[in-house]
Amino acid sequence: MKKQRVVIAGQGYVGLPLAVRAAQAGHSVIGYDVDDERIKRLAAGESYVDDVSCAQLQEILEVGVYQPSCDPRSCGGFDIAVIAVPTPLRDGTPDLRYIEDAARTLARYLRPGATVALESTTYPGTTTELVAPLLEEGSGLVAGVDFHLGYSPERIDPGNREWSLTSTPKVVSGINAASLERVRAFYASIVDSTVPVSDPKVAELAKLLENTFRHVNIALVNELAVYAHALGIDVWEAIDAASSKPFGFMRFTPGPGVGGHCLPIDPSYLSWRVQRTLGQSFRFVELANDINNHMPDYVVRRLVAGLNRRRKAVNGSTILLLGLAYKKNSGDARESPARRVAALLLEMGAEVRAADPHVVEDARVDQRVTRVAFSAEQLSAADAVVLLADHDAFDLDQIVEHAAYVLDTRHRLDGPDVETI
Repeated sequence: MKKQRVVIAGQGYVGLPLAVRAAQAGHSVIGYDVDDERIKRLAAGESYVDDVSCAQLQEILEVGVYQPSCDPRSCGGFDIAVIAVPTPLRDGTPDLRYIEDAARTLARYLRPGATVALESTTYPGTTTELVAPLLEEGSGLVAGVDFHLGYSPERIDPGNREWSLTSTPKVVSGINAASLERVRAFYASIVDSTVPVSDPKVAELAKLLENTFRHVNIALVNELAVYAHALGIDVWEAIDAASSKPFGFMRFTPGPGVGGHCLPIDPSYLSWRVQRTLGQSFRFVELANDINNHMPDYVVRRLVAGLNRRRKAVNGSTILLLGLAYKKNSGDARESPARRVAALLLEMGAEVRAADPHVVEDARVDQRVTRVAFSAEQLSAADAVVLLADHDAFDLDQIVEHAAYVLDTRHRLDGPDVETI
């Protein structure tokens, strides 16, 4: 594909890696975001996303193939525009205001022959029922006739060193054959392989299926972990044994809960759509939500029990949380179970400290949590240590050596003072 003018609306965990990769592939890229502080950091070559290094950002800035901007006028003249903005839940209802705002902005600069692709995770029907009318209303053009439109779900996995944006197959779709070809051609210029599907609703559902599959299976092993402990059975040994089966089983492991955008939120989009359109409840999703949402509470109950056995109360104890991110080697603290664990412990009167070299500063973390560096001194000073994210930066041997009591939610430690959920 020849060099094109590309606008990526949204410069977060999805949009920034996409913008950088498009620039590296030879396109002229505008990284548009309404957050002016974020744009200032990008213009200075400062990355805040795990999958983009400052060196990569500085290189494309110096070459001039990437321009971060919060000025809507910078979107003018685009050949390809991608909407990669957040889609949070508000009181259990999808909040699509960021998609709507981005679509209205792009509509003002939409020209005949241009292409718009939506990447934000959402319910089936959003591309054709919401984005298309907004683009048509704001531009006076007709989708599928005057401009091309499609959906390609993001598959970003922050911190994954094996599967990157480039190497992960990209599902692509369009509202008609011409739109599919334009969307496919763009993504083919920046990723190794594409997976075309017949309709945007199929692509939208595929994304929700991927995350719902993980969400439900994690909930299964989380509930198994709770009951196996009560029955005096080592759930981890059982998982290892089941994993020896070469067919018909896929390994999932328990943890302190789920985090990020995908698992705590995305399946609820599908549940909401089913309820809204069909008047029925998606029971698997609702049950998985209930189980996974309560895992931080279970972690705290196990911690309280562990301290009680050591004749200590949570009130007045110093608790060191290792890991504020929702997953290993990531700085992403969105919907992290650590937030709930910290909040419950603070309510009980504990002095809560937290170490996480990846989550440098995050407004989502309660300000009453004292941030500390990982060290033997901090481990020794704590009445209890809770391993929530098993970052490589944490010396596991040092934890076992210096901590008086450890609750390991990731099954990484072994020692006389270590308990595993």
